[in-house]
Amino acid sequence: MKIGKLELGTLPLFLAPMEDVTYKSFRYLCKKFGADVMSTEFVSAEAIKREMEATKRKMTIFDFDRPIAIQIYGSNIDSMVEAAKVAEEAQPDYIDINFGCPMKKIAGKGAGAGLLRDILKMVKMTGEIVKAVKLPVTAKTRLGWDPSEITIVDVAERLQDAGIQALTIHGRTRSQLFSGEADWSIIEQVKANHRMHIPIIGNGDISSPEKAKAFAEQSGVDGIMIGRGAIGRPWIFRDIRHFLNTGELIPPPLVPEVVENIKEQLLQSITWKPEPRGAILEMRRHFARYFPGLTDFRNFRIDLLQATEVNEVFRILDSIAEHYAENRVDYSNISLK
Repeated sequence: MKIGKLELGTLPLFLAPMEDVTYKSFRYLCKKFGADVMSTEFVSAEAIKREMEATKRKMTIFDFDRPIAIQIYGSNIDSMVEAAKVAEEAQPDYIDINFGCPMKKIAGKGAGAGLLRDILKMVKMTGEIVKAVKLPVTAKTRLGWDPSEITIVDVAERLQDAGIQALTIHGRTRSQLFSGEADWSIIEQVKANHRMHIPIIGNGDISSPEKAKAFAEQSGVDGIMIGRGAIGRPWIFRDIRHFLNTGELIPPPLVPEVVENIKEQLLQSITWKPEPRGAILEMRRHFARYFPGLTDFRNFRIDLLQATEVNEVFRILDSIAEHYAENRVDYSNISLK
């Protein structure tokens, strides 16, 4: 698979852009465990325009990241064009347009998946961004606004005609948010459309190597993007690649192994955040997802979510490693909701 001149190999595995998730330290672990393509957190065009410091930090790219995209979102075409130019200056490998975020604070303001209600504007915005930058431009979107408006087959063609060089499709409508099941059969329709010649990347409900393989074979996509399934489980990329290559499953990690990786992620955050407490707060969303299926874990989880000092976090993690030394994490009933 290729995006522009970027050669990505066969069925590359992409880390999805996620707000407050795909920052430096989490990307570092995902790359360590075999993610082929990174993405920053998605960034607001208006925030870029206002030169907000936090937004600039989100667009910082590190050597380990590559290849990596910066994803931008917004509802104003001129602002999006300017944001794409600024993003290009940060030297990502390509720029991705967010036409898929379903959250009210974004879609409700006509950005993200909100543009599925104005396809003409979506296509015009895409074309203007493509003309404004030298880097390849891609897009990520959904099947449509709601079940009565499944527009993706037409939208995919029109975005391709506007100049994008790859398209990621999340197999849900905007109205579904993250409920129900992703419909990969419609992604398959896009991929099977003889008018399509750009790579199609599938996204939605990838929570296991078996699902990744089944969805890829069903749809014929060129790449797979993993989002929520990687939170608390950055080694899912390694597990998927191993299963695709060998048909064998890697046993889930022992709890002490998980603890060492959490420590590594936290230390990476500390080197990046202005002060350690910010790094701990950043990690809390991950703490809640790293230890699925452990019995009598509630008090440990509460302690982790209340800790404010690095030494305190490490002490709790060491206690977890000791208490569950022989246990493996259990992903069999994991929920992405």
